[in-house]
Amino acid sequence: MQRPGWFDESLFPFESKFMEVDGSTVHYVDEGKGDVTFLMLHGNPTWSFLYRKLINGLAPDHRCVALDYPGFGLSTAAAGFDFKAASHYQVVAEFVERLGLEHVILVVQDWGGPIGFALAAEHPNLVTGVVLGNTWAWPLRGDRRLERFSAIMGGPVGRVMARTFNGVWRAFMRRGFRHRPAPNVMAMYAGPFRTGDRIQTSIFTRELIKAVELQQQAEHGLESLRDRPALLLWGTKDLAFKDTERHHFEEALPNHRTVLMDASHFWQEDQPDVAVHEIRQWLRESV
Repeated sequence: MQRPGWFDESLFPFESKFMEVDGSTVHYVDEGKGDVTFLMLHGNPTWSFLYRKLINGLAPDHRCVALDYPGFGLSTAAAGFDFKAASHYQVVAEFVERLGLEHVILVVQDWGGPIGFALAAEHPNLVTGVVLGNTWAWPLRGDRRLERFSAIMGGPVGRVMARTFNGVWRAFMRRGFRHRPAPNVMAMYAGPFRTGDRIQTSIFTRELIKAVELQQQAEHGLESLRDRPALLLWGTKDLAFKDTERHHFEEALPNHRTVLMDASHFWQEDQPDVAVHEIRQWLRESV
């Protein structure tokens, strides 16, 4: 499949692969080889591009697999796909099974957390360790701050914003970085949302509160990984997920190491060199 005209090969120099999953065409990259396989799961409104610097830093010695959810990145959604979190999870679960992945280390951020930990609940022997940052793995109902945010950006206002001027994406990307990336990098983040109604970005935001069953499954997955090694790479300047969520993970995953980073929500972009260094050190010491 040909890459779109906005795609900058110099920024994402990996081979694009595609898999048909229940009518959706899932784009992914599968780089490197080794005994360790990293499964990198993105959130809203990003795509596998977010992990490019981690892939560059880890693929020389390890296998790195990063996919785009339907409607994100270079993945296209099946006709009638509802873009709900549970539907994205089903695509990821089928993708992992079809690719034959086993004994993976999850690398998760934002919606990658609930999706990844839900996967662990259904396949407890799949995950050998977790690298996580600025995410969650439990129901968010009752969190008034996130309930308000979900109601606005995931409701009628957010849907209009997404469809008319890509407003949900703009809101996230304006506050998601400690230091705004270069224009050519931002163009790559924006590329998948240049056209279309971009409703998937608003639906994912609504799902923060609506996707209770998936988040409950993720909570069970978190419990199942209590004995696994975990590395918390936590951006301290994030407006979404703060110390409360970090402390929750630290309590749930006692075999953890925490690294506080001068980063915002997208720590993979803000502090990629720190992330790669810490992951490599954690692998040597804990996995």
